Amino acid sequence: MKLPEAFAAKMRTLLQQEADAFLAVYEREEKTNGLRVNPLKIDPDAWAKTAPFSLSPVPFCPTGFYYDPNEQPGKHPYHAAGLYYIQEPSAMAVAETLRPAPGERVLDLCAAPGGKTTQLGAMMENKGLLVANDIHPKRVKALAENVERLGLTNTVVVNEAPETLAERFPGFFDKILVDAPCSGEGMFRKEEEAASFWSQAHVEECAARQRRILQSAYAMLKEGGILVYSTCTFSPEENEQTIEWLLETYEDLRLLPIANIGGIEPGRPEWTKTKRSDLVHTVRLWPHRVKGEGHFIAKLQKQRPTPSWRGRWAKSNAPKTVLRLYRQFEQEALRTERSGVFVSFGTHVSVLPDPCPDLSGLKVVRVGLHLGEAKKERFEPNHALALALRAEEARHVLDLASTSEEIVRYWRGETLSTGGDRGWLLVTVDGFPFAWGKEVKGTVKNFYPKGLRLG
Repeated sequence: MKLPEAFAAKMRTLLQQEADAFLAVYEREEKTNGLRVNPLKIDPDAWAKTAPFSLSPVPFCPTGFYYDPNEQPGKHPYHAAGLYYIQEPSAMAVAETLRPAPGERVLDLCAAPGGKTTQLGAMMENKGLLVANDIHPKRVKALAENVERLGLTNTVVVNEAPETLAERFPGFFDKILVDAPCSGEGMFRKEEEAASFWSQAHVEECAARQRRILQSAYAMLKEGGILVYSTCTFSPEENEQTIEWLLETYEDLRLLPIANIGGIEPGRPEWTKTKRSDLVHTVRLWPHRVKGEGHFIAKLQKQRPTPSWRGRWAKSNAPKTVLRLYRQFEQEALRTERSGVFVSFGTHVSVLPDPCPDLSGLKVVRVGLHLGEAKKERFEPNHALALALRAEEARHVLDLASTSEEIVRYWRGETLSTGGDRGWLLVTVDGFPFAWGKEVKGTVKNFYPKGLRLG
């Protein structure tokens, strides 16, 4: 591919003797392909043995695998069932650096389309609170869909400016990820049109925006909290120099080391104004050093005492009639019982993560687990509930083989003939939840969402 001449010249100045090896990467057409297994649904070791694709492990992500470029995992029903997320391999290192624990309060501030969000949610085992935010209305829709597909139930998806969230949640979060919007130099091989937008002026604009976002992130971090900052670009202005500015602005922030494994290399203090030695604790993923694209990551801890968050917590507001219909459905169709704070949006009902702050006044796209909708003395379960279940939690199951014609037909929205009359049932693919169906007088009515069906 053809790189912008000014970019290539800049990288030659920065990398010097290493520049030829770096630039040679862009003369080869090959780019790496990766997928990350969803441990909420399947054990990664079990997946590696049974996967219908040729896989090899990503060294810096225990759930990550490279797959052969000839494979098409995005067209397999396992993808629709949320068994994995297709993700650029280097990007997997970011959430591994933050690694939240179950029960923590976590914020993914620039989250769309959801690769890192779903990775964080799986690490949290659906316990605690994960707020996934993106400022772009169109991109936040894809984020919500991926959260649903991967079976996350502890996640709140919002569409707000970082400054708005900072006013609402000062000192609230244990861990924050800022995967900042950047000039995208590290993705030139993956998205060639990004190269056509490159300019030094754009780099400077991105660096200014990143600093504003980090100010909001710092305000939302509690004492002792961890902030991970990442970009998919090479420019020192957006990487080491941004962290240099952050450390100079907030003197209580301390850089924490990140393991240099699988070809990950230390950051470059020499590319900053002050040459701070602690910037060596940042890391870079170079496409000529790792099997993946370009990334930068920094991990910081807040030392300064912060006042306790004094906001309000969410309360249940679901009408008794709606809850009664849901409980009736639960008894008829499920072997599990949901508890927690139930909230309704019109006739729709969701159960919130525990704990969950009051979200009134915010642009909320989805909260916790969308259970379904009350309709005239009956309850219709939502697709999200199907994908959040395990097969054994449903009373009635219709299991279809991933290689069968039936799974393709169901994915397209067709009905199936079974001869049974069991009512609501969970349609599974090789035992993994796939969708709802309603079996009436020998026919399974299709409830796979129209917007997700095969064309």
